[in-house]
Amino acid sequence: MHTLYDSESFSVTHMLANAVVVGTEPEGGNSVVESVLLVPQLARHGFEIVDKRSGKEVYLDGSWAELFQQHISAWQIKTPTQEEVEDTLEGYAELAQNPVVVH
Repeated sequence: MHTLYDSESFSVTHMLANAVVVGTEPEGGNSVVESVLLVPQLARHGFEIVDKRSGKEVYLDGSWAELFQQHISAWQIKTPTQEEVEDTLEGYAELAQNPVVVH
């Protein structure tokens, strides 16, 4: 998980599908621990956009995430103004339906 953008109005986090290492202790009390690497079957990356003004968030995956990744790639080529970034994020924030809940 990487925070890509954070302002007074929006926060954008890139969620990565990571492999998980699970440790198991073999039978017989041997002190050697075996590790198993679990690779996600459908490794999907996504982006969480939080609209701090409304207190709602949207998670983009699949084709929505690919479209958003194109915006990020374009921003890397030509650095946008904060207003341009915020305008783009506001368009995606219109999709937000989920209230932000802190556990």
